[in-house]
Amino acid sequence: MEEEISIETVKERSVRGVVILTGRTFLLQIIALIAQFFLFAYLGGYEFGVFAIISAIINFLVYFSDIGLAAALIQKKEAPTDTDLKTTFFVQQILILTIIGIVFLLTPFFVQKYSLTYDGQILLYALSLSLVLSSLKSIPSVLLERKLEFVKLVFPQILEQIVYNVVLVFFAMKGFGLSSFSLAVILRGIVGLVAIYALQPWKPGIAFSLNTLKGLFKFGIPYQVNTFLATFKDDGMTIILGGIIGPVGVGILSFAQKLARLPLTFFMDTVTRVTFPAFSRMQDNKNDLEKSVTRSIFFICLFVFPSLIGIIILAPILVRVIPRYNQWIPALIPLIFISINFLFAAATTQLTNLLNAIGKIKITFYLMIMWTALSWAFIPFLATRYGVLGASVGYSLVGLSSVIAIVVAKSYVNFSITNSIVKPLIGSITMGLVLIVTRKFLDVSINSMLILSIVGFVIYTASMVSMMGLSLIEDAKKSYKTIFAR
Repeated sequence: MEEEISIETVKERSVRGVVILTGRTFLLQIIALIAQFFLFAYLGGYEFGVFAIISAIINFLVYFSDIGLAAALIQKKEAPTDTDLKTTFFVQQILILTIIGIVFLLTPFFVQKYSLTYDGQILLYALSLSLVLSSLKSIPSVLLERKLEFVKLVFPQILEQIVYNVVLVFFAMKGFGLSSFSLAVILRGIVGLVAIYALQPWKPGIAFSLNTLKGLFKFGIPYQVNTFLATFKDDGMTIILGGIIGPVGVGILSFAQKLARLPLTFFMDTVTRVTFPAFSRMQDNKNDLEKSVTRSIFFICLFVFPSLIGIIILAPILVRVIPRYNQWIPALIPLIFISINFLFAAATTQLTNLLNAIGKIKITFYLMIMWTALSWAFIPFLATRYGVLGASVGYSLVGLSSVIAIVVAKSYVNFSITNSIVKPLIGSITMGLVLIVTRKFLDVSINSMLILSIVGFVIYTASMVSMMGLSLIEDAKKSYKTIFAR
């Protein structure tokens, strides 16, 4: 049986966990970013598209194999018994094996539907095998998370990502194509499995207790239902688009999405993770909450908006200055429309975070239903009519609907739209217009990208200071203290 830890230990390890998880996130993002730029050069649209489609298929099916039992064990107030652990382990293995059986039965359909080559079929099997390796790590991960042993929990994840990206880039550069993904996925799974059992030994066993399952289902199933819409909206859409625009089309969209997602990955994800508990503690103090929401959205938009516009302007030079990137020229126009979607996400992700923090989770659920419905109404239809460009326009239309989320959130917390969103947007547009004019006088080279980056930084900084004064730096200090130090 697991030994419970004291409240004081919980507090100490929670604080340490925030630091460790934030550091892990940043480190993994840097590793993934470096690997991604190599992969853009050595893999093509077909490879990226097939990987995106097959990953979406596996992720979608995995949703139905994960009924929230692991989350229920973590949430469980009292220490899980050996029977609890082994029952969960046994049920998970049965579900995973069932999913793998379904994948094998449907393989001929997938091969025909998405024009998969032999390497694509092997990738499908490799990702299926990775599910088994992942499920075997479940109980040791639960035990570490219950004890808040974040150092031990994070180490295998970092090791997995390093192995995955190094192996993937190495074999991609050697010309292995899709097989690079297959080899990287399997080696990642093996390394992670060995590492987690070395850090948290646990002897797998089989047990079955109906009472245990009933208790875990009370939390597990509702928890899992809450993730369904996101899975349906994202992975389900990739699967459908694979049948409409094909693997190459999905690959082009994938390139545009990965590039446009970079600013959110670096400037938004960690902030939203930390501000959720901060907003939760402030919900009874409206004045502090309004200021904190305004400032947190402002500082996300302050970095994300100019970064997105900068990517749109620099991308045409990037894909021409590096010969191996020429294949991504068709992604330049879709990149613009995809960026519109992420532009709105920079503000609205923090607002849905806010609504959840103040207990308005039903409102968030309704917003998710709206975005899911709009995604399925616009994107497949436009993709059918206009291909990759149509799909990207569909994503931008869904992004525009986020205006509704802004209005709804403001009805609960009266944050300043002008100070949080409008001013960074004006500064970014000003910067963008200057860069577009400047770009016309420059040749296609790395030096031109450097010049544009410096000019963009100077113009954007000057624009923001002219609108907000030198109080910008003071506001940054106040925001840090308000959001992170409460």
